[in-house]
Formats: sequence, structure tokens, C-alpha cells
Amino acid sequence: MLEELAHAKINLTLDILGLRSDGYHELETIMQTLRLHDRLSFSAAPQGISLVCDHPEVPAGEDNLICRAAKLLTAYTGNNYGAVIRLQKNIPVAAGLAGGSADGAAALRGLNRLWGLGLSAGELVSLGARLGADVPFCLAGGTALARGKGEVLYPLPGLGGLGVVLVKPPFGVSTARAYRLYDQMGGGPRPDHQAMMAAVAKKDVRAIGRLLANVFENVAASLHPEIREIKKALLEAGTLGASLSGSGPTVFGLCTNVDQAKEVAGRLRLPPEYTVLVTATG
Repeated sequence: MLEELAHAKINLTLDILGLRSDGYHELETIMQTLRLHDRLSFSAAPQGISLVCDHPEVPAGEDNLICRAAKLLTAYTGNNYGAVIRLQKNIPVAAGLAGGSADGAAALRGLNRLWGLGLSAGELVSLGARLGADVPFCLAGGTALARGKGEVLYPLPGLGGLGVVLVKPPFGVSTARAYRLYDQMGGGPRPDHQAMMAAVAKKDVRAIGRLLANVFENVAASLHPEIREIKKALLEAGTLGASLSGSGPTVFGLCTNVDQAKEVAGRLRLPPEYTVLVTATG
């Protein structure tokens, strides 16, 4: 048996530059890996893929990105191997934290090792792009500027060790609906990527906090005003900045370290059905 960790991500910035000729939106976003992770374990099997998950809301069928990753590897290499995969789910589901994409990326890595396929990192990234826009970043990790659909990556200096408070309310935001609403109403706030990249290079945490921005924020808040309330609560509790991750609904607050993040989380007064997690950038 072997294991792979599937790390969550947040978007320090997220902008939409327009529509592409293939119908997708052209993105520009700075993504950051978190220490918060799911755990996948892999065991060889004579044939077929069996997925077992400890979370009732995670489908274990062919639509799961883990199963899709296994099917993609099988088709790409022509192998006929099998595996039993167990998923310990710690990343909130449908939260804007790339939990599913992280699991798909971990499945590509883990099955490549389990089956002795010998695929290069570049081959895995190319396959990951077929699974989803966030999968290439989840394979690479760290801090990166992403363009295209999210699959064109430019590594940035790492930002490990910053404290992060995650708040996920008890509702979801459909990514497809968020894009449709953005096309109708526009979005905001627009990020300043050059300023953010300069702040990341200097590891200027206060500037990074000030520059957090996501164009989906107004769209998500128009559907769920609670999102603005969460952001306000995080700022009032002492974060250096707060923003939506992905298309939501999770809002995160940035702190100088984990201890400060724990203090901020302790000051929050939110409904009990909200999930509050403290983690760090990785």
C-alpha cells in the first residue's frame, strides 16, 4: 500500500479576462497550496478500480475525479491493472478549495507509482489538464500564476507558513452558474496581479493581505449575502485580508502565522452550521 496527500488551494487573486474561442473563459489567477489535505491510499488489485471514501457526500462512482484519473491513465498507457483506492476526506466538499481536483491529481501520482508506469511530471500535467483546470496546479503545488483555463502555470516564490482561516457556509455555489452570472452582471473586485506578484516576491504579508481580490466575490454575494458577512467577520477578527476562494462559497482570511490564525478563529462568532478550519500555506 502507498499513500498520496491531496492538498487544498486558495486563490490569492482571480480575474476573468474574457471568453476564449473554445467557449471557455480566459483566467488569470494566483493560486496557493494549503497544508489542509485529503489522504489517498492505494493497493493493487487484479482488475478494475474500487474507490472507498469516508465522506457520505462524495460519490464513489465513475464521475469522481479519482476514478476518471484512473480511467485516463489506463487509456493513455494501455495497461489493464486494477487498484483499490481509499479516500480520507478532510477538505470540505464543493467549497472552492479544489478538493476534487486535488484528489484527481493525487490519483494520477499514486497510480503512476503503484502501477510502475514511469510517466514524467510533464505527462501527468498534460493528463491532468484533461481532468480539470485546477488539476495541473494541484500536481505542481506551491505558489503559481495560472492562465488559460487555469492550466498554464508560472511558478512564483513560495509562501509557506502563513496562517489561513477558512470559513465554509452550509451552502454551495455552482461554478457554472457563477460564470453565467458573471457574464450577465460583471464582477469585482478586480485584482492587481503585478502588485500581488511583487508582494509575493518580497513576502510582504501585509501587502498580500491588502491585495487579495476575486472577481467572483460580487457574483457569489449576490446569490448569498452571507458571503459578505463572513468576509466582514474575518476582517474584524484581525486577519490581514480576506477573500473568496474560487467561485465560493468558502471565504478565507490571511494571517502572519498559524498562531494568529487560531486567535482569529477563536474570535469569530458565526452560526454553528458554518465550518471553520485553521491551516497554513504550504
